[in-house]
Amino acid sequence: MEMERSRLVFSGSGGQGVITAAIILAKAAAIFEGRNATQSQSYGAAARGGATRSDVLISDSEILFPKVIQPNILVSLTQESYSKFGPILRPGGLLLMDSKYVTPEKKVAAHHVSLPMYDTVMEKIGKPIVFNICMLGALIGLSKLVEPESILKVLETTIPKDFMDMNKKALELGLEMGESQA
Repeated sequence: MEMERSRLVFSGSGGQGVITAAIILAKAAAIFEGRNATQSQSYGAAARGGATRSDVLISDSEILFPKVIQPNILVSLTQESYSKFGPILRPGGLLLMDSKYVTPEKKVAAHHVSLPMYDTVMEKIGKPIVFNICMLGALIGLSKLVEPESILKVLETTIPKDFMDMNKKALELGLEMGESQA
């Protein structure tokens, strides 16, 4: 049987929680699902509003090199990150975009999914801080990479109790959106 290996690039701009989302996903896989996972990031000019990038590898076998060369999953939350990283996506891969921030240009040979994640979070929760958790929910709904429960367990160990309900709701909103496209 072929070992499962997922290569992800999360991209967006500083302040969208892209790197935090990547860390949460890697922890969920490694700590709560017993898989091998690595997470690395390059800020580039992110502090000045450039494209932020975080790579996550999740594998059943040992991971020897933590950088992602050709992702099979790309999450893109800004037009700039879409233009910059779209071309490295493996043909047949999954491209998840936020419909408010990204307008797909030329078709990459991939499964394009554009969802109103940001707008949904603002409409239903009213706090942009959980946009990244909604995005993770959508990604999991689409890809079944990890169990939603594992994401919640990571959140329970990393965020104040007062914020748990809001994060749980954001995750559920994302899951519903992702599953409807899966």
